[in-house]
Amino acid sequence: MQTFFGTVFSRPIVVGALRVSFVVGCVLNLINQGEAFFASGPIAWGHVLLNFLVPYAVSSYSAARNQLSNRTTP
Repeated sequence: MQTFFGTVFSRPIVVGALRVSFVVGCVLNLINQGEAFFASGPIAWGHVLLNFLVPYAVSSYSAARNQLSNRTTP
């Protein structure tokens, strides 16, 4: 398990996950709260945070699992 967390927090995976999170998070925020952004409605800041956090978590988890499975495959 320590190897998994070491892989998740390695620089290449963090940088890649941040890039994915930025793009996907922006799209999700426009889809989910576009009306609030463009029509001066109330913004749910917790949802804004989650729209960036979830893609980051999914991207870093899948990249780490992929990297670890490639190490153990002969």
